[in-house]
Amino acid sequence: MAPLDAIADDDESTRADPRVIRSRELILDAALTCFLRGGYVSTTVDDIALEAGVAKRTIYNLYGTKDELFRAVASWAIETAERFVVERVQSPVGVLLLSEEIAGFAVAHARAVVNSRVISIRRLLIAEVPRFPELAAEYFDRVPRRVMTAIADRLQRYAVLGTLEVPEPQDAAYHFTYLVLGEALDRSLFAPDSVDDAQVERAARRGADAFIRAYATR
Repeated sequence: MAPLDAIADDDESTRADPRVIRSRELILDAALTCFLRGGYVSTTVDDIALEAGVAKRTIYNLYGTKDELFRAVASWAIETAERFVVERVQSPVGVLLLSEEIAGFAVAHARAVVNSRVISIRRLLIAEVPRFPELAAEYFDRVPRRVMTAIADRLQRYAVLGTLEVPEPQDAAYHFTYLVLGEALDRSLFAPDSVDDAQVERAARRGADAFIRAYATR
């Protein structure tokens, strides 16, 4: 069997190889750790290889350049958000009692956003906006903007059912999001270790209650 370093990365069977998948996970985790610790410029491929416990050649075989590796780290957060939109935001509405359904959706949304790895990548992208402006713009379009649009569509579906009054769905989506995330998002960006899951859930449920009081059909 060929060693991992000798495997090319343009073959479908190679991409499905468990060794390649595992190496990618190790490298992405290590890259995020190193970029956060030292910044993009100061971090070297040697640093990432050492952190990941793989050969430098493995990184070059799988990602090509440090730039592409940085983009791959950002892509993880983008793919996570896109899965959330499909699996949770676009799921059927009106299945449960309104308060239960909105609260459950609020908690799922908060947990998806205030996720330690997602927050770390967001912090990293903010720090590197001058170096990767197009990547930051893509992230904004495919994560915050797309999620907000999907939430607006979801809230409009409640309005069609007659359970919410949503004259301006986009405004309602922003109100929902900021009520649900609130302090937890700010704290996680600046002091990530100070926020735990119980705090995130509690804040999300309180935000959901406030949103329902404001938007429930009279």
